[in-house]
Amino acid sequence: MGMKRVLILRSNPVEPDPRVEKEARALAEAGYQVRVLGWDRIGRSPRQERKDYGTLERIFIRAHFGKGLANLPALLRFQVALLKFLFQHRSEYDIIHACDLDTVVSAYVAGLLFHKKVVYDIFDFYAEMLRHTPNWIKRAVKHLDIWLMGKVDAVILADEARKEQIRGAKPKRLQIIYNSPDTLWECRESYSSPPLRIVYVGLLQVERGILQMLEVLHTHPEWELDLAGFGGDEERIRQEAEKLPNVRYHGRIPYEETLRLTCTAHVLFATYDPSIPNHRYSSANKLFEAMAFGKPIIVARGTGMDRLVESLGLGYVVEYGNVRELEATLRRIAGWTEEQRRAFAERAKAVFEQHFSWEKMKKRLLALYSEL
Repeated sequence: MGMKRVLILRSNPVEPDPRVEKEARALAEAGYQVRVLGWDRIGRSPRQERKDYGTLERIFIRAHFGKGLANLPALLRFQVALLKFLFQHRSEYDIIHACDLDTVVSAYVAGLLFHKKVVYDIFDFYAEMLRHTPNWIKRAVKHLDIWLMGKVDAVILADEARKEQIRGAKPKRLQIIYNSPDTLWECRESYSSPPLRIVYVGLLQVERGILQMLEVLHTHPEWELDLAGFGGDEERIRQEAEKLPNVRYHGRIPYEETLRLTCTAHVLFATYDPSIPNHRYSSANKLFEAMAFGKPIIVARGTGMDRLVESLGLGYVVEYGNVRELEATLRRIAGWTEEQRRAFAERAKAVFEQHFSWEKMKKRLLALYSEL
């Protein structure tokens, strides 16, 4: 048997998608031949690119992000295009690494037809991502998802807490691979003096506590916020942000820039609304980036991250939507001495190295692959 060939499927254009790129790189370094296939919904990206891990290709089908059922026709066209690609290139891959439900259905069909191994990598639980969808559809999607988890060759979850979310599934193999940054990017930050610098890079959705944070910044002109990312509520958030002189709005940025901003922050926040099921199990990249760079993070109570943050002392837990509590917490962090910042940073980095480093995650990924 020659070199094992992996085809990774993702329903976004992978520019960037840190988790996909980290996994692709880990597999390539271990001697797998890697090819990534993404979905370009806008048509601005190249059809094909050479990357340090192998080839990145994109299917272009016009669609919108976060539009729920209105995207169904586009999603179905994407499935057809995926199946066509999997059929045409069936002699060029041995393992299909499908990210999320919107690629695993086609992957499973191709796996059956062409006797390929299928790894199902769950970044987000799909049934609970459908924001404006009737409940019966969500239930049907969930049943399909749980059923598929028992059929594929291996399942990967992004967080221990999500095991609860997939209750009833019977995967043949299950591995937890956290969203740890694989950064060798040195953060040589001098623990810069005030003003307090707050950083958020991620999905721009109102259910992530961003508007509450802007409200706090409105009353604290001496604090600064760097806001970056994209998402369904981008316009609304941008308009609010641009009213404030102490908020810098960056829009979509490359991953390197995310790390640079994280490095200069005093504090990060990931205050997601816990009434959204996916948020209750969310394991934000931000939490691990904060840890790796020794920064405190503020998260909302009742989300997937509060347990880790509280038990390991990685920052503060606040009640979602409580602007006063958020403000009080920021005030505490703003009052830290340089000594306190340094002590916190050393402890958080040590926790990261010990339990969550990408080196450890990489070993888990490769161990899982070696069993296939």
